[in-house]
Amino acid sequence: MTIKFCGAAQEVTGSSHLLTLDNGFKILLDCGMYQGANPDMERFNREWLFDPAEINCLILSHAHIDHIGKVPRFVKDGFEGSIRCTHATRSLASIMLLDSAKIQESDSMFYRHRKGSYDDIPFHEPLYTKDDVGRAMELFVAYPYEKWFKIHDDVEILFRDAGHILGSASVTLKIRENGKTIFFGFTGDIGRPSRPILRDPIPMPKVDYLICESTYGDREHLSAPEESGKLLEIILETCIEKKGKLIIPAFSVGRTQEIVYLLDKLENEGRLPKVPVYVDSPLAVNATTIFGAHPECYDEDMADYLLTDDNPFGFNGLAYVRNVEISKGLNHSKEPAVIISASGMINAGRVKHHVYHSIENPRNTILLVGYCAPGTPGGYLQDGATELRLFGETKKVNARIVSMDSFSAHGDKLEMLDFIKNQIGSARQVFLVHGVPEAQRNFKGLLLQAGFKDVEIPKLGETFDLKA
Repeated sequence: MTIKFCGAAQEVTGSSHLLTLDNGFKILLDCGMYQGANPDMERFNREWLFDPAEINCLILSHAHIDHIGKVPRFVKDGFEGSIRCTHATRSLASIMLLDSAKIQESDSMFYRHRKGSYDDIPFHEPLYTKDDVGRAMELFVAYPYEKWFKIHDDVEILFRDAGHILGSASVTLKIRENGKTIFFGFTGDIGRPSRPILRDPIPMPKVDYLICESTYGDREHLSAPEESGKLLEIILETCIEKKGKLIIPAFSVGRTQEIVYLLDKLENEGRLPKVPVYVDSPLAVNATTIFGAHPECYDEDMADYLLTDDNPFGFNGLAYVRNVEISKGLNHSKEPAVIISASGMINAGRVKHHVYHSIENPRNTILLVGYCAPGTPGGYLQDGATELRLFGETKKVNARIVSMDSFSAHGDKLEMLDFIKNQIGSARQVFLVHGVPEAQRNFKGLLLQAGFKDVEIPKLGETFDLKA
């Protein structure tokens, strides 16, 4: 049996790992899109380190685009097997992939017509279209948590709640080869304990081999009480004292709902000032509806909160925006407001326009609430950029830039260690993925100190033999 690392290897996007059994059965773990501006990765989304037609089964850990974003292209290029995931992941994947296709088709048309004005941006045809998404969705097979299911005569799968986003799961495979049973684990993205809405991550069964994420392998997050107070402080300073706008680039799935939920609680407590709040993302509107349809993923606090507030994603002063003309109007409004819009890295979606129109005004604040890949506009802002290039123009960064990685759906280094510490003495090898090299080296040192014996940091395309 071998494992080949085909994405998110010393990177934080493009998750994809190929497991090949001795009998030739091939399992792909995630099929994510690369999101960033590393020139060495320019061809990643259009090429494969394997033949899609030879893959028998695709397993998805959760519905973020850096884990599912190439699925329609995968099918378009020859994959005909089954796509396995949780029920909520399937629900979210349908809207996430349609939105991704729409953005690609729109961007392709925009740059085709405006190529002369945007010569610094390479033109590409879309990776896939909305029709390709429809064909891919026909291959999905959804499962509940905590039940073993057979996906091959010699392979069973278990999904367990990873607490990262709605429907996220760790993946455990029970593989029978040459008269022996091997347990293979993939953490997916590890969530955080004591977060709003979702249940805490549940550690995986003990495994022989483990692929583990490492996004925040070199840091610890703020606690939740500090987080809520900090958000309120930023709203008061920006919208009440400065009479400016608070722009919050946020992923449509997970981050947006969490922020709205916190604002809902502040409103119920009488602490939220009378400032209009806009969720300006059609995808976020659809995703919030899906959140309401999957209460099986809620934690006890959320269930209790529903007894007193039957709509945790709605309050007076909150408006969900679908109409593009209303969205454009927000750009030109002089009124103080909180605008939550996708995407979280400012590399796509309506938030690019909001940042474009707001970034040069010192009254405004741009609040970054999660990881932004290097080379994305959000990544540049997190690194302290004084200028930002958007839509072919260079804009001065006069707005206040604030980062709160405590909002991240990724566990920090101690939370990740706690999630996998039951694997000490069991896992023969741990492979660190979904992290930049500095964070991975730091996390590797922490794991070795904790008692893990063999921790690898694979390179893109690297293959390892796994002994039974």
